[in-house]
Amino acid sequence: MEKFKKQWEIQHNWQLLFPIFGLLALGYSAFKLSNAFLKDYPIAFTIVATVPVFYSLLKLTLFIFKKLENKWILDYKWEMIRVFIVFAITGSSSMLIGRPIMKLMGITKENLNPLLYWILFIIIGLIFYQILLVFFGWLFGQFKFFWEFEKKMLRRFGLKRFLD
Repeated sequence: MEKFKKQWEIQHNWQLLFPIFGLLALGYSAFKLSNAFLKDYPIAFTIVATVPVFYSLLKLTLFIFKKLENKWILDYKWEMIRVFIVFAITGSSSMLIGRPIMKLMGITKENLNPLLYWILFIIIGLIFYQILLVFFGWLFGQFKFFWEFEKKMLRRFGLKRFLD
């Protein structure tokens, strides 16, 4: 355990919540992926298939951590897990909010060209993503990181005037 704490620069035991939560979310994602491909098979096959999928996702995640470790300016390595959790929650939340907003506006797949529907869905999701990213970043104690990330993203969208 001490080796793990040293590797992720964990000083306090409460900081272990983020790697634990990250591993649980990765396990859930591996199960959902396995279940999506093996839904017609017994659950035992899905559970067995979850193990290699989990291992593959873990390797991919650690590879991404290594690539972003020098690019993102964070105080501790464990904070990268927190940042990834914020990205995951924000992405899911923006899509969950986008659907009811579109229904509220009366936009459905049935009354609009499917291509136009999906373009609007992505645009609305992107708008809420920008707002939720800063909110969840603040909630998870990473406001400064996500505010800088948000400003960079808005500049890339050509919306620099909103930042001044």
